Amino acid sequence: MKKELLLGAHMSIAGGVQNAIIRGQDIGCTAIQVFTKSNRQWHAKPLAQKDIELFKETWKNSDIASVSAHASYLINIGSPNKEVAKKSVAALIKEIERCAALGITYLTLHPGARLKDPKDECLNRIAENLDTALSHTPSSVTVSLETMAGQGSNVCDTFQDIAHIMQKSSHTRRISVTLDTCHLYAAGYDITTKKSYESVLQEFDKTIGIHKIKIIHINDSKRELESHVDRHEEIGKGKLGLESFKLLMNDPRFFDVPKILETPKIENYKKNMDILKSLLSEQNKKLLQVS
Repeated sequence: MKKELLLGAHMSIAGGVQNAIIRGQDIGCTAIQVFTKSNRQWHAKPLAQKDIELFKETWKNSDIASVSAHASYLINIGSPNKEVAKKSVAALIKEIERCAALGITYLTLHPGARLKDPKDECLNRIAENLDTALSHTPSSVTVSLETMAGQGSNVCDTFQDIAHIMQKSSHTRRISVTLDTCHLYAAGYDITTKKSYESVLQEFDKTIGIHKIKIIHINDSKRELESHVDRHEEIGKGKLGLESFKLLMNDPRFFDVPKILETPKIENYKKNMDILKSLLSEQNKKLLQVS
């Protein structure tokens, strides 16, 4: 049975959220990621019904098969500061509601930073605050916790961290994972050879369950393995090398998972997509309808 390659990039919503669809369509995306509001501000003007309808109509009439969203970077539901945590939960609720209104199923979230708190306390707080947000929002939206590089005091640079949150949560069915290749490598997970790639995925499957990966951020890394530095690079120009992406692109376990570029230069998105497509085997190009 033929499948469709779900590949694209993070697209700007400047001028209206529907414009992200148009921008993605213009460079040949079949999947895109958006912010549903400014990622630099806590508050946002509510979505007007006409804007919701325009977004859905534009999406329906496009070749974009998948649209996911990314939550604001300001949100830190793991913060030990009660005011920041409370503000973050309220902002997350609004983000989930906006996704629900637009028909977006997955919202990627940076899980949080512990600051000076012990990691376990932060992870428990994330689970508790996630539960609060999920219990007050439509069940059509799943929060997808992103694998992090471990820069600063950010948690979830290990699979065990994410598993801890899921085990503590009462809404595990509405929690998934966004796998970021740059973050993964910077955190110390080597996916540059077939053997190490399989070893990492086996560990993920054993710790969390590979079925929980619903989004993949496909980025090269400027920095070396286990650097814990979050610096994205263009595909094939970083430390990951093309072999990592060849393994990922040809992995049938991820054929149905949207792969989203967040590489530094927006003008190179199409070039990076073409590189990724070229890494597919001839058999998989036919299967995934890639010319």
